[in-house]
Amino acid sequence: MTKQEELRSLTDRDLIGRIKTVDDLDAWEELMSRHVDKAFQVAYGILGQRNDAEEVAQDAFLRIYRALPKFRGESEFTTWMYRIVVNQARNKYRWNKRRGAHVNVSINQEFENQNVGKLTMDLPDRGKTPDDTLMQLEFEGEIAQQIKKLPPVNREALLLRNVKNLSYEQIAELLDVKVGTIKSRIARAREELRRRLR
Repeated sequence: MTKQEELRSLTDRDLIGRIKTVDDLDAWEELMSRHVDKAFQVAYGILGQRNDAEEVAQDAFLRIYRALPKFRGESEFTTWMYRIVVNQARNKYRWNKRRGAHVNVSINQEFENQNVGKLTMDLPDRGKTPDDTLMQLEFEGEIAQQIKKLPPVNREALLLRNVKNLSYEQIAELLDVKVGTIKSRIARAREELRRRLR
């Protein structure tokens, strides 16, 4: 078994142990490659801009590497990582807003990187007519426009729930708020979307 195969078979906790004890850069590369796409997706969901999301994901992993010696493992690595990514994305969002940059959230844009998942709604099935397909695409575009108008805290919670499929408990831990607050934010976001899309 090669070292790369061995590293791929290890859990995140095992990789972190190697990084902390012997500063194994190959273990760090494996850990980062497992999760960088997820970090990008979360950042993209908040920021809606590819370049900004890439910058946030890279910066977040630099911070993670520096802070890893202090990671105690009380939560899952991914929860800790998402918290850092969300905080970095919020900072970038505020920075952009102060400078007048527009934030777009795309539900149906395909990423160029083939290893990155898509932030998409279900695609129309192949049996639909061109008119049905056009109406579906227009509806998705309208949803995307309305999502970007939601308050940032509600939009974040909705995207983490619906795009990343995180549980309410995971989102609450990630955003450092109570579960009830997360449920409330998601309910408000969904109700606001329903009202806007009538």
